Amino acid sequence: MSLVRSVVLGVGGYLPEKTLTNAELSTMVDTSDEWITQRTGIKERHIAAKGELTSDLATAAARVALANAGVSIAEIDLIILATATPDNTFPASAVTVQEKLGMRHGAAFDIQAVCSGFVFALSQADAMIRSGQVKKVIVIGAETFSRIVDWTDRGTCVLFGDGAGAVVLSGEPQPGDTHDRGVHASRLRSDGHYKEMLYVDGGPSSTGTVGHLRMEGREVFKHAVGMITDVIEDVFATTGFSAADIDWFVPHQANMRIIDASAKKLGIESEKVIRTVSLHGNTSAASIPLALSVASADGRLKKGDLVLLESMGGGFTWGAILLRW
Repeated sequence: MSLVRSVVLGVGGYLPEKTLTNAELSTMVDTSDEWITQRTGIKERHIAAKGELTSDLATAAARVALANAGVSIAEIDLIILATATPDNTFPASAVTVQEKLGMRHGAAFDIQAVCSGFVFALSQADAMIRSGQVKKVIVIGAETFSRIVDWTDRGTCVLFGDGAGAVVLSGEPQPGDTHDRGVHASRLRSDGHYKEMLYVDGGPSSTGTVGHLRMEGREVFKHAVGMITDVIEDVFATTGFSAADIDWFVPHQANMRIIDASAKKLGIESEKVIRTVSLHGNTSAASIPLALSVASADGRLKKGDLVLLESMGGGFTWGAILLRW
């Protein structure tokens, strides 16, 4: 029996022009290239220019994805933007992206799940497509974390970067079997008990300020691998797929040690893991679509490949999606 699945038609990414290397960071805080690389795998990250907003990054990535998909903005019904660093408290930055793309129809809104934002947004878009509410959706992850990190805190400022990635999703009829293109399953989780381990110490209702990112790195690492593998195993159980079936594992690009430990625990071969953290740093909600855009552009990611996405972010939030490209 045929069914409608959310199929990726195109993907795109955008990185600000300015890069900040570990060597440059070592002149700003008490750190070194060796210290950062050994603990995180990060070598450099991109930093948004003065006046360059999250919506600017998101719009640029969306334009690339639309071109890659061969889809015009007139065909888009909805824009979902995952971000923890919006231009303004309100309106949603997705509405600004909508305006910049020249879209006067449909709807646009933000999703805030920090580093899990793109997975949450993609899952929401899939649900709305399958329910028949929309046909084509742009799902974007975009961040300017350089605006909320404390540049005197070497434990956090070395980790994050700015960027944006986007996919164009379309509801397409599929045969209804394991070879279907599109999203096969998604699982989302959150647990506010862990809030104090990764949060921003400001906000409109609490301090009236933006605040800075605060993190208990060791505690986050301790919980990450177990939480990530839990939702992935749930997705496997739901779909009947296993780690052996995966063509590409695209994890949230937070830390090389978390990425490698998760793949090892799941039994996913190292050569099947897409890694961009060394050149991008942790771009939060942008990291997965940026990694997808890199893997698509260099030819690794091909039509028909089975792709596993996973993420974990402040809250804690975490989730996984299994899709066929």
